[in-house]
Amino acid sequence: MKKDIGNKNSGADDWEQQLIVGRNPVIEALKADKLIDTVYVNAQATGSVTLICKMAKEKGITVKQVTDVKLNNMAKGASHQGVIAVGACAEYVEAQELLRIAQEKGEDPFIVICDEIEDPHNLGAIIRTAEAAGAHGIIIPKRRSASLNHTVFKTSAGAASWLPVARVANLASAVDMLKKNGVWIYGTDGSGESYDSVKLDGPIGLVIGSEGFGMSRLLKDKCDFLLSLPMAGRVNSLNASVAAGIFMYEIVRQRKK
Repeated sequence: MKKDIGNKNSGADDWEQQLIVGRNPVIEALKADKLIDTVYVNAQATGSVTLICKMAKEKGITVKQVTDVKLNNMAKGASHQGVIAVGACAEYVEAQELLRIAQEKGEDPFIVICDEIEDPHNLGAIIRTAEAAGAHGIIIPKRRSASLNHTVFKTSAGAASWLPVARVANLASAVDMLKKNGVWIYGTDGSGESYDSVKLDGPIGLVIGSEGFGMSRLLKDKCDFLLSLPMAGRVNSLNASVAAGIFMYEIVRQRKK
């Protein structure tokens, strides 16, 4: 289960406490497998910063190249030597753990799968709604996805402290694992059937596509059903977290019948 869960009322002080500043401290944190969300490096830095980038990428940690001004603002006077790591707010669980949680509750699994949701505000909002809707957890990919940082915790209004999140190297493999365990995968796509005309009961994995491109082709092909929302206006899509909320509460509505 989760450990080292962040304070849902975290502010600037908590943010500063999550920073690991300087080359040697970051290298040692990586060696010790400390929970790190993102490593920020000066785009012009060389030497041991190259090693840090290599270590971080091998561990699936996001590396962002930024300016020295950005690092100076983050460090607030501390000597950053061209690198700052930001600790994650919580640990992740294994994807299989989400199935175990549902089983312990005597409920059919209800799992939300976020396919490259990169905006932390969207991820936080999805987590908030999923927790309120009774989902058993969220699955996110390690690459091209927001992670459990301070923005996600703040946007989730504390729900990220309660809802388990699995972070996986391969989202398609995680979906295959769910399917092998009897979970039906419902994708969200404009080409799908209207969401209110599809039976949404039993074990469910709900895939929410990325903000700009929707679901990846690989995940779309793995879905058992595709759901869509009616669009009566000139805009043909909704914000990812808004759409996710509609789909999730349709699942809640049908399960309560």
